[in-house]
Amino acid sequence: MRRHWPEVGRRAKGFRSPAGGRHTGAVSAALPDIRIPTDLLPADGRFCSGPSKVRPEAVAALAAEANDYLGTSHRQAGVRFMVARLRNGLAELLALPDGYEVLLGNGGTTAFWDALSFGVIDQRSHHLVFGEFSGKFAAVARAAPHLGEPSTAKAEPGTAPALAAVEGVDAYCLTHNETSTGVITELVRPQGADDGALVLVDATSAAGGARFDPAETDVYYLAPQKCLASDGGLWLAACSPDAVARIERLAASDRWVPASLDLGIALENSRKDQTYNTPALATIFLAVQQVEWINESGGLHWAAGRCATNAGIVYGWAEASEHTTPFVTDPALRSPVVATIDLAGDVDATTVAGVLRANGVHDTESYRKLGRNQLRFALFPAIEPDDVRALTRCVDHVVAELRSA
Repeated sequence: MRRHWPEVGRRAKGFRSPAGGRHTGAVSAALPDIRIPTDLLPADGRFCSGPSKVRPEAVAALAAEANDYLGTSHRQAGVRFMVARLRNGLAELLALPDGYEVLLGNGGTTAFWDALSFGVIDQRSHHLVFGEFSGKFAAVARAAPHLGEPSTAKAEPGTAPALAAVEGVDAYCLTHNETSTGVITELVRPQGADDGALVLVDATSAAGGARFDPAETDVYYLAPQKCLASDGGLWLAACSPDAVARIERLAASDRWVPASLDLGIALENSRKDQTYNTPALATIFLAVQQVEWINESGGLHWAAGRCATNAGIVYGWAEASEHTTPFVTDPALRSPVVATIDLAGDVDATTVAGVLRANGVHDTESYRKLGRNQLRFALFPAIEPDDVRALTRCVDHVVAELRSA
């Protein structure tokens, strides 16, 4: 059988990557051969919205401890101690109130949506939908045969819907930061909600980079491949006492739940500082490195301030430039962790992103399903403000070269 390999085109030659080594990225045959001067390039060219930049110091720490950590049992003291560091560090980072517990399990946020549909949503949920990921969780709840039809409040990408109480709803499903569109929302409990209703917040791209009041949430959940500068495949959830009680009640009911998605089992294992099935040990280690680095640097206040600095650089540049515009028009909704920037109609964003990638500046493409002439930049705590400034200079250089061609 003939195998099909992706077309990589010709290779760019004669310039070096931001890390100092020879650039090895391929330039598509359809892309113009634009070389960005070395003095404009960022020191680290990773701006992906997930998996995010992993700090080199964290990778070096993993390598230093690999022989005693990687390839060891996740049921034994060494790995369980690392899980405890992650749970305790995250509780400190998020300043969780007394009684909140940090749960973890395998599968990432997508799997956790399924787990929530089994283990936290009792009968009916209400969802704020304003992008790809907030819409996906609503679809999970709608497809669950054991749940009632969910209620939704929708808004166009780039905006966010208002939160209002809905009668008969026992779980309000919010998104702190919509990664696909770069919209951030304020987290508050709905006024007038039914007694016992819980607030479930997808914080995948916000946790560790945006301020919030944890007392306004019952399940604040995330995956570590964004602000926590690790890899994916793991979910973490900060759960209030009310959420824990809901989990325990549903786990004891006759509702059928696959064991890998059973939050009762996850709760039991998390309290032992382990997971139900084998986790990715490197992911846990790297997340610990990031959480402890943030805590030692000043905690969430420091990390959110660093992200706000990065956001100020990007949005200030986008507003001042004649070839860029912030996609999110309301400044109050502009994300400090993921920026979406529209380009002028005479400049093709796909070409700009391709040229940037060929020069070692990676993953500036817009979210694939949004379908806009747009660039998207991660602004997570691991990303240096000087590199964000360099990124804007690189975009300006590429646009100028394209227009002069």
